[in-house]
Amino acid sequence: MKINTAEFIISNSDVSKCPKEPLPEYAFIGRSNVGKSSLINMLTGNKNLAKTSAKPGKTQLINHFKINQNWFLVDLPGYGYAKVSKKTKEIFQKFITDYFEKREQLVCAFVLIDIRHEAQKIDLEFITYLGETGVPFCIIFTKADKISRTKIDSHVAAYRKALLANNWEEMPQHFVTSSLENTGKDKLLEFIDEINDGIFKNNS
Repeated sequence: MKINTAEFIISNSDVSKCPKEPLPEYAFIGRSNVGKSSLINMLTGNKNLAKTSAKPGKTQLINHFKINQNWFLVDLPGYGYAKVSKKTKEIFQKFITDYFEKREQLVCAFVLIDIRHEAQKIDLEFITYLGETGVPFCIIFTKADKISRTKIDSHVAAYRKALLANNWEEMPQHFVTSSLENTGKDKLLEFIDEINDGIFKNNS
C-alpha cells in the first residue's frame, strides 16, 4: 500500500463523537515516549501529521486521520503517564477503554513497545486487557535502530516468554520498526492493506 493522502479529521475525548463513517479503523497506542508520533509520521510519509514532542504525553485526545479516503488511523493517548495527575490519568483511561470496548469500526489495535527495554509490566498488563476484552491487536516494537539485532531478538523472546507464562497460547503478531530508518513500514502497511481488502470484498 502507498499512502497518498492523510488528512486530520477530528480530536475529541468522547467516543460517541468519533466519525460516523463505517470505515475500518486502526488504533495506535503505547506508553508515553514510545515513539508513536514518529511512527505515524513515518508510515504516512508526513513528518508533520502527528505532533512529536520531547515531553511525553503530548497526545491527550482521540485523534482521527483519514488515510487514502478509505480507512482511519487513530492516534490514542498513551497509558502510564509519569507526569499527569491521578484525575487526568483516570479520565484518559475512561475514554481509552470506552474506545476499545464501544468502537465498532475498530479493526485492529497496534500496541507500541520500545524494543530497547525488556518486558515491562505495564505493557504486559495492557496487552492482557486487550486479550481479555477481545480486541484484535498486534505489537509494534519501536526504535529498532537504537540496539543490535541480537538484543532485538532477545527482547522479543523475553516478551514471548512473559506472555506464554501468562497463559497466552502464542506470541501475538508483531512488527519490528524504526521510524528513523523506515524499518517495518512496508510490512505494516501491507498487513493493513490485506485486512482492508478482505473487508471491502465482503462488503461489496
